[in-house]
Amino acid sequence: MNKNGSTQDYNEEDMTVTLELDGGTVECSIVTIFSVHDRDYIALLPMDENGESADGEVWLYRYSENEADPNEEPVLEYIDDDEEYDAAADAFDEFLDNEAFDALQ
Repeated sequence: MNKNGSTQDYNEEDMTVTLELDGGTVECSIVTIFSVHDRDYIALLPMDENGESADGEVWLYRYSENEADPNEEPVLEYIDDDEEYDAAADAFDEFLDNEAFDALQ
């Protein structure tokens, strides 16, 4: 994500992240990183063992990086506040709308 907070699309680089959940690990493709109210979020697309998205469901997490140490792994946090999650989901929906509009041009 650049310093002015603009959204970047990571699909063309096929970047992934591995999440460690209670039921094991899940490999996810990074859809995008975006900002809402001075806070960063990441949209992840869970992948199955064949590298495919089974149901197209996207997971949203709070995202942060240590600016003092760019080599440190980014931190993903579960969003447990409904209002915050709704704001992030609305921003992600707007991102999808913009991507669909850009594809039509």
